[in-house]
Amino acid sequence: MAAKKKTKFMCQSCGYESAKWMGKCPGCGEWNQMVEEVEIVKPARRGAFSHSDPAGLGAGRQKAAPITTIETSQEPRIATDLGELNRALGGGIVQGSLVLIGGDPGIGKSTLLLQVSSQLARKQKKVLYISGEESVKQTKLRADRLGAASENLFVYSETDMDYIQQAISDVQPDLVIIDSIQTVFQSEVTSAPGSVSQVRECTSTLMRIAKTTGVAIFIVGHVTKEGAIAGPRLLEHMVDTVLYFEGERHHTYRIIRAVKNRFGSTNEMGIFEMKENGLEEVGNPSEIFLEERSQGTSGSTVVASMEGTRPVLVEIQALISPTSFGNPRRMATGVDHNRVSLLMAVLEKRVGLLLQNQDAYLKVAGGVKLDEPAIDLAVSVSIASSFRDKPTKPSDCLIGEVGLTGEVRRVSRIEQRVQEAAKLGFERIIIPSNNIGGWSVPKGIEIVGVSTVAEALKYALGG
Repeated sequence: MAAKKKTKFMCQSCGYESAKWMGKCPGCGEWNQMVEEVEIVKPARRGAFSHSDPAGLGAGRQKAAPITTIETSQEPRIATDLGELNRALGGGIVQGSLVLIGGDPGIGKSTLLLQVSSQLARKQKKVLYISGEESVKQTKLRADRLGAASENLFVYSETDMDYIQQAISDVQPDLVIIDSIQTVFQSEVTSAPGSVSQVRECTSTLMRIAKTTGVAIFIVGHVTKEGAIAGPRLLEHMVDTVLYFEGERHHTYRIIRAVKNRFGSTNEMGIFEMKENGLEEVGNPSEIFLEERSQGTSGSTVVASMEGTRPVLVEIQALISPTSFGNPRRMATGVDHNRVSLLMAVLEKRVGLLLQNQDAYLKVAGGVKLDEPAIDLAVSVSIASSFRDKPTKPSDCLIGEVGLTGEVRRVSRIEQRVQEAAKLGFERIIIPSNNIGGWSVPKGIEIVGVSTVAEALKYALGG
């Protein structure tokens, strides 16, 4: 039977399908995102469901087996020379994995992957770098600037998926890099490159190659103006690991964060510094985040936050000023806006601070995003410090979660947080009283246990 053509309309934001065009997508609510696409419906092939073969096994397909009879082996990871990237990946590159890395234009995605390619090529690993946005000569110029030339690094400029599969078969590499997935297309799909159908089909093909051949594949994804990876959410569900490359283009520091990882922790973070010869990893990020901290200024506190398995000390700044509008403004950078409003309500109700006519501006210095509850106490103290115009002690560090009744609740991994603070010279650490005991306190560190926010303010601000 010949293949049939079917016309449908697909949302380019969320992947919603419809038989007719609509101005507003019912799935995500976006306007003017429905694009006509032609779907080629192929006839049923061997292995599909049929009455004669109801299991759809076909030739060469595996049958279901009890999980207790399946033998497993620990696959060795491919370690790069960048320890921060290894940390974000969960210990290194897993063979046969499909990794998606996204970030703003010019943030350094291609630079990072070209550096990784060079490092692995020098370890006698075959790397195939496929660029759909640059010619091989442009890639060579960038490699010369980074000192990334190697005989085991193969470069290829192509966007047709059929030719890419042939190149992978010819080279038989250990690592493949696709830069970027939005430029690659399947000739059988009639929609334009970068559309939902093309991204889905090309990613599905790459996933099949990775799982059947054991080749690790990195794909670069463009991001939208909101910062999310472009294309349907399905793209992130298909891959094994999703990495976000964050940072300001006008600053030198870059943060790579794992938001999904089937082979490790999902909250790991790696920090790099952009230099002329490429990206260099930062071994002690806490020292960098605190190096420009002002002394004796109100509204500034330091918190030991956990990013995956790593404790990181960051500065939280707050500015409280009388409002000139009917409704006070609440602005936050690096922390959740709703969390700030909640903590301000706790301070007003449980501590007696009149904040309902005050504008509040909060910021996490260094561009880090914090989303764990252990930062609540530091945020509350910084707000109270700015409101009362009383500075905290520069040698104080605060850790704790704040409840709606004003209590300070225990947090996880308190010993690691305290050790990181002691390493950077902090002398007094205010923690939840329920976290005291059961672990060793570093020498020269004073531990203060508090059970309420009011008690924490008494220690931190002297009343």
